[in-house]
Amino acid sequence: MTAFLRSAFLALGMAAAGGGAWAAQPERVTVTGEIIDTWCYVTEIMFSEGTAHHQCAVWCAVGGVPVSVLGEDGQVYVVLKVEDDGSNVANPRIVEIQTHKVTVDGDLYVRDGVRYLIVTQVADDQGIVNLTHEDYGIQPFGD
Repeated sequence: MTAFLRSAFLALGMAAAGGGAWAAQPERVTVTGEIIDTWCYVTEIMFSEGTAHHQCAVWCAVGGVPVSVLGEDGQVYVVLKVEDDGSNVANPRIVEIQTHKVTVDGDLYVRDGVRYLIVTQVADDQGIVNLTHEDYGIQPFGD
């Protein structure tokens, strides 16, 4: 069987099974925003932003909680990969930029309303600029 026929049968099988759509082609984007952990952001358990949340965000990233960029446009971009590192779980690059305001370049995939971002370059890292202690106090997680 030719490669073309195998591909055609695979596509028909996916469509029949309801799996349907192939992933869309990525869009090259530049996103500026704060690195957040998705668990605290979605559940609102913690304030999930800035210095008041920094230690918890580091622990979440090390523990495997997905990291995202909360863009200045109000959108959340789930980070699948950063630069040339093949692992996103406990990725040292992710951990060191938790709660930082960054500008990243990358490939954006949108599927079922979720924005997935493969970061090809951290173009700017301004550090922690969202100082929320006045609003929330220092969270009780140590230094």
